[in-house]
Amino acid sequence: MFQGLLLTRTDDGALKATVTELDDAQLPPGDVIVQISHSTLNYKDGLAITGKAPVVRSFPMVPGIDFAGVVQWSDDVRFREGDAVLLNGWGVGETHWGGLAQRARVRADWLVSLPGGFTAAQAMSLGTAGYTAMLCVMALQREGIVPEAGPVLVTGANGGVGTIAIALLAQLGFEVHASTGRPQEADYLRQLGAKEVIDRAALNAPGKPLQKERWAAAIDSVGSHTLANVCASIRYGGVVAACGLAQGMDFPGSVAPFILRGVTLAGVDSVMAPMARRTQAWERLAREISPELLARNTETIGLGDAVATAERLLAGQVRGRVVVDVNR
Repeated sequence: MFQGLLLTRTDDGALKATVTELDDAQLPPGDVIVQISHSTLNYKDGLAITGKAPVVRSFPMVPGIDFAGVVQWSDDVRFREGDAVLLNGWGVGETHWGGLAQRARVRADWLVSLPGGFTAAQAMSLGTAGYTAMLCVMALQREGIVPEAGPVLVTGANGGVGTIAIALLAQLGFEVHASTGRPQEADYLRQLGAKEVIDRAALNAPGKPLQKERWAAAIDSVGSHTLANVCASIRYGGVVAACGLAQGMDFPGSVAPFILRGVTLAGVDSVMAPMARRTQAWERLAREISPELLARNTETIGLGDAVATAERLLAGQVRGRVVVDVNR
């Protein structure tokens, strides 16, 4: 038996989230069982746990799109008992039981070996948010964006993707501008490496299809009007890496930035990203993110705190990353 956060539907359709005892026999199919030590709460986890968006596709479901731990049993030659591993995406926590439990059974194809020198807790201090931030940085670099090109904007700056993106870009020598709805956190964002902090109100309302050229590139986790305004404000030949939809899934913009300024809109998917790209992202994170930054940017909770923290996360009351110690 093991502990897990289980999402169920009541007879009247209401969502119920309960920490309860589960049995190995209830685990979904897979060729590797992982003894989980740490998971995390991302924006998508918050939506799943609160039921504020139809993230979960089947019930009952253990949420949690991330986890890290050690292999307990394996029917795949690539992994042996005791191997340290982590997982992001692949529909885990949505269509397949996820990481907010002490055990998971998954496909070996979904697992990444934990990079050397990284602990499970440190990996989950990054989680899908940090891994997505690195995928965005890699997307900008593939398109030739270098520090000399000009400043890079990060929207949703106080969130998980935003905080890690700021730190990564600053470490690589970029001038980083941060957009946030929490101006009281400006000093913290500057500590992460932001040179300029702007109010998100300047970007989150309808704007002109083509605006003053301000940034060489951007990482956007917000979508909707914010993404449209960001694209309209990118310098000639610049790039926007889009990875989120906190404001909305719509894109009320214009083709003008793309055909008049040669702007590239690069979509970044973390759920189904190919293994080679995943491995590269995690190896770079292990090299380029300091343990001190992770410690400053992380709040650690127990499994029993996940539901209340999910509500705080969606209300914009969480700064940085949340790690869930599933044994606490």
